[in-house]
Amino acid sequence: MASQSLKHRPKDERTTTTTNTTTMKNKKAKKLAMAKQGLRSLAIAIAVPFILTALTTYISGTAASTVSKPFWHLPMWAFHLASISTSCLMGLSAWLVWAEGGFHRQPTTLPLFVAQLLLGLFWGPLVFRLGATRMGLAVCITLFATLFACSQSFHRVNPIAGDLVKPCLAWVSFLAMFNYKLI
Repeated sequence: MASQSLKHRPKDERTTTTTNTTTMKNKKAKKLAMAKQGLRSLAIAIAVPFILTALTTYISGTAASTVSKPFWHLPMWAFHLASISTSCLMGLSAWLVWAEGGFHRQPTTLPLFVAQLLLGLFWGPLVFRLGATRMGLAVCITLFATLFACSQSFHRVNPIAGDLVKPCLAWVSFLAMFNYKLI
């Protein structure tokens, strides 16, 4: 009776294990390809705001000494470093939202991100290069409102992305106070 319950093993047992290992290798290769694509998109999301802000700080930083500054102002390299850092932070935050599919689910999120990026790029040359401090204050206040709306929109998609906008809000608050003292 025991011999009847035993089943004959196929001669080609290797092919089933080979198929399983091939399937596992394909899954690993797909995961690796997705990870590389994710890293590439992250690098782009951070590099584009970095490059744009670095160019803007280069343009605005050459004539910064012509503006009369309050006694508590930061050195120009600190303004440039903070602007570049917050721009990269916003790029990371936008990437987190993009990875979650937030730009498709909430159509206002992408225009808010682009608006805050452009406003942030315009502030430095307006204030430091052209000396238009009143216009700079208006841009700064609009930038703060846009960042706040962006933070709320990002937070609905990914809470961490919304929290990453908070240091940017603090920086723009400082810029608004600095700009107000210039008027």
